[in-house]
Amino acid sequence: MNTPSTSFARLVPGMVGMTLVGSSVTVSHALVDAPLFTTQAVRYAAATALLVAIARFAGARLVWPRGREWLWLTGLALTGLVLFNVAVVRGVAHAEPAVIAVAVACVPLLLGVMGPLLEGRSPSRQVLLAAPVVMAGAVLVEGTGRTDAVGVAWAALALGCEAGFTLLAVPVLRRHGPWGVSVHAAWLGGVMLAVLGVTLEGPSAARELTGGQWAAAGYLTVMVTAVAFVLWYSTVRSVGAGRAGLLTGIAPLAAAVVGAAAGAGVPGPSVWLGIAVVIVGLVAGLRTRAVPAAPSAVPGGPDPLPGAHSANSSASKASSASTDSSPSGLA
Repeated sequence: MNTPSTSFARLVPGMVGMTLVGSSVTVSHALVDAPLFTTQAVRYAAATALLVAIARFAGARLVWPRGREWLWLTGLALTGLVLFNVAVVRGVAHAEPAVIAVAVACVPLLLGVMGPLLEGRSPSRQVLLAAPVVMAGAVLVEGTGRTDAVGVAWAALALGCEAGFTLLAVPVLRRHGPWGVSVHAAWLGGVMLAVLGVTLEGPSAARELTGGQWAAAGYLTVMVTAVAFVLWYSTVRSVGAGRAGLLTGIAPLAAAVVGAAAGAGVPGPSVWLGIAVVIVGLVAGLRTRAVPAAPSAVPGGPDPLPGAHSANSSASKASSASTDSSPSGLA
């Protein structure tokens, strides 16, 4: 039976992942003056090694991409890792963290429509109704937060890249699972960034990093890449891209709180109001009701899976029927 408690439990990994993503916006401020491409290349190289080690320890089976999977994973790495990090690091130089992070909260409308279509099912009406509410809160933050035109442009790029980070993973999650997608995205992104770093910043650019910048890169490596990636893709696989997309509204709240704690300044009342609207949209879109199990066809036999009564039943069936390439608890 699909109860509210079990549905919420499947959302928790994504909630934690988006909290970490939101915190990364503030942490990235320490890298504004660092050699961007080289720093990110080192980050993803280290994250790849860490992900592979943890995946083996957890018993997850990693498989090599094939055919069109290379296109999906390369596009994911280019948008979700390379361009997204450029947008965040350059954006925080022109805007407060909440403004950049709130762009991520605009993703639900894109994911609410395109995600289910990529998964071969119709968009959820509940998600479609909640997504504009989340976006309205995001626009309120965007329009009243401390920023300039350049900051808004970087925020828009972050929006598109964050959508690509999830949508481009949908076709390959079934075969590779959260661990496989995370590993391949990390090493592909690392290779791209290394080429850019050597070409544009020089092979010795890493020596320019200060202790604080290495600490920031280390946090991004462990918490935002090795941890948040797997948590996020676990939720996308479990509940579908549409419902998971609403969780991106958590990012601006996390960014605002962490930014204030780090001394970046406390957002104004209108920014907090926008964040509150985002939370209302999240609650409306993610709320579920218990679905009573249908009578079993065989006395004493197991209850059948819930049917169309559940907004995300199709995704659950697809996930259950697919070959699980990651037997760990996160998959």
